[in-house]
Amino acid sequence: MSSYVSLPIFASTLRERYRLEEPRCRSCGTLNVPARMACIECGRGDFDWEKLTGRGRVFTYTVIARGGAPTEFDEQQIMSGSLVVAIVELEEGAKVVAQLTDCDPEEVRVGSPLKAVFRKLYDQEGVVRYGYKFVMDEERE
Repeated sequence: MSSYVSLPIFASTLRERYRLEEPRCRSCGTLNVPARMACIECGRGDFDWEKLTGRGRVFTYTVIARGGAPTEFDEQQIMSGSLVVAIVELEEGAKVVAQLTDCDPEEVRVGSPLKAVFRKLYDQEGVVRYGYKFVMDEERE
């Protein structure tokens, strides 16, 4: 099993993956996550890119046991075991899917405060792919 993402497709999302920026519609103000050609709310296509705070809370989550993740994550699962993947509700109201890192899966709860960190995601086609993951934000508990 693989969640293959070609280099051109990955590269086209670097703004979101590296800087945690997302487009806000100039017409209606809706934050469009993920980025798209037309606003999900009003259908117009005029956006301003907005840097997000990177802070949010666990909306819901799942724990993927060793061997249950796509093959890109084999190395990570060998080193750390289970992976926690969450839907994170950002302060701005948008929801993103992201891996939680540096946490005990037993301590994750719906509503837990999180903050984005830039980390290695996986290695594919001999290229290390980076992006954001989330860690528990003890300062906001």
